[in-house]
Amino acid sequence: MPKGEIVQIHLGQAGVQVANACWELYCLEHGIRVDGTLYDPSYSDNSYSPFFSLSGSGQAVPRVVMIDLEPTVIDEIRTGYYRHLFHPDRLLTGKEDAANNYARGKYSIGTEMLDLALDRTRLVAEDCGNLQGFILFRAYGGGTGGGFTSLFLQHLSTDYSKINTLEFAVFPSPRISTIIVEPYNTVLSTNASIEYEDMCFLMDNEAVYDILGRNLDTPRPTYTNLNRLLGQVVSAVTASLRFEGAVNVDLTEFRTNMVPYPRIHYPLITYAPFVPAHKAFHEQLSVAQLTNSCFEPANQMVKCDPRTGKYISCCLLYRGDVAPTDVNNAIVNIKSKRSIQFVDWSPTGFKVGINYMPPVAVPGGDLAKVQRAVTMLSNNTAIKSSWERILRKFNVMFAKRAFVHHYVGEGMEEEEFRDAKEDMKCLIMDYNEVASDSLSSNNEDPQIASQLLQFNLDNLQVWLKLWGIKVNETKSVHTTFFNS
Repeated sequence: MPKGEIVQIHLGQAGVQVANACWELYCLEHGIRVDGTLYDPSYSDNSYSPFFSLSGSGQAVPRVVMIDLEPTVIDEIRTGYYRHLFHPDRLLTGKEDAANNYARGKYSIGTEMLDLALDRTRLVAEDCGNLQGFILFRAYGGGTGGGFTSLFLQHLSTDYSKINTLEFAVFPSPRISTIIVEPYNTVLSTNASIEYEDMCFLMDNEAVYDILGRNLDTPRPTYTNLNRLLGQVVSAVTASLRFEGAVNVDLTEFRTNMVPYPRIHYPLITYAPFVPAHKAFHEQLSVAQLTNSCFEPANQMVKCDPRTGKYISCCLLYRGDVAPTDVNNAIVNIKSKRSIQFVDWSPTGFKVGINYMPPVAVPGGDLAKVQRAVTMLSNNTAIKSSWERILRKFNVMFAKRAFVHHYVGEGMEEEEFRDAKEDMKCLIMDYNEVASDSLSSNNEDPQIASQLLQFNLDNLQVWLKLWGIKVNETKSVHTTFFNS
């Protein structure tokens, strides 16, 4: 059976800027020059096939579609260092952008681009022998990333309902924002796309800025610095489709192991080690150290504290010189820590992938070349704090109907704001429900249920005595109480 192929789709300014960093890394990993020719054509390893197709002239062509409603960002790729790598027909641009307006991206300007985008995506998908899935890159807060992507996802899921759809999304940061109407776009986009994506991995710029400043000694990081870190994560997620390993993980396994309920599909991203080049030879980087550092809130790519929530599932994707016994010992050590809480209904909690290919360092990048690394994707209920934060900002603006006329003027109804707000509240309630202990499951065992009832009765009698009420007077009271 051939290796499963992956089609990557980059949408909007943020998504397209991530493309440069990602494809730079993939070319380095597979020995592909900037014009798509192979460094060693006689080498029969076809590990590149999930990401690249081979043209008739022997050139590797990325399985990618880039879409933006205005041409500026994609024009930089058309004229940039990798201009000969990408197929020209797969770089799609419109004439005017969505102006950071969700409604403009979804209902007016975006509709003109939709058919062309779906057609080009279909052509890339038909070139695959065993399509594993789509990976989308976008920013929630933008007009194209929020509005057009929601529209595109709805149609994509209709055409490819059985294919996995994963997203890497730039989420609004707590304090840093480049768009005033970001809360509107984020809440509306989440509501419109939650049913049509299988998983969405979140990262925010503020968290990654902190990592670059604190761990990688990068005093003035650019978006290229941020995107290269995200590129390492995407590479780890897809490594088992491309390289040999002790434990392989394909895209379907992520969904099976990490998404307990369809709506709870927003895992946090953590990467380790963050080692700058000048410290590379002074670090030990054992498997236990790497695993422990994944559970440090400071290494997360989203600003939220996982210690305030509970883990539902963790996927640890190791790369390089890693022995399964070391991984098992590290997981046993993690489970013994009181600060790391799992929900009581997920007794195992860990999904592991081990790949023999060590991470590739980008020349001139922030990360040093290391022998082993780990990417952790963790479904944690603490992410609800990010949703609560964005909903608070949404409510403050929507209470005054600020900026709403821009959205209504593009053909959107005000009722959609209210629907999106209610859906966001439901999502937060879903996370609260998931985090609560499942006492009801104990009641399915009659013996445990009777023990709990007796324990509660004994406690009630003790309290009633303390209040000075005679126990025989309360028989009818606590009988009625527990029957109800």
